[in-house]
Amino acid sequence: MKIQTRGKGLLEITDKIEAAVRESGAREGLCTVFIRHTSASLTIQENADPSAKRDLEAWLERLVPEGDAIYTHVTEGPDDMPAHIKAALTATSLSIPIVEGRLALGTWQGVYLWEHRRRGGARQVVVHITP
Repeated sequence: MKIQTRGKGLLEITDKIEAAVRESGAREGLCTVFIRHTSASLTIQENADPSAKRDLEAWLERLVPEGDAIYTHVTEGPDDMPAHIKAALTATSLSIPIVEGRLALGTWQGVYLWEHRRRGGARQVVVHITP
């Protein structure tokens, strides 16, 4: 599936993943979600309080800032190498059990695409369901 991002930040995609599970008809199984990029990632995080999302984004920005003199991979702009590092520190795939036809997420959990580039773009996410 293609997901359009508008720049850095966490974008909740739980509804899109749940729709894929429903369409599959699987009642029990495993849903694997994989992002086909090296400058964006996936995570499962709290989806109830927006401050959790803001704090995570701010923390990762502080941990991996743009403009560090150590970076040599700068051809695609000052946000490119930090985006690769952020993707390496987070996850490119997630495995979520399917129970009774639904993702077995906790009450406050959501699936997020984490865009690490300023410009964003069309991101490809593969959803594989194993009944």
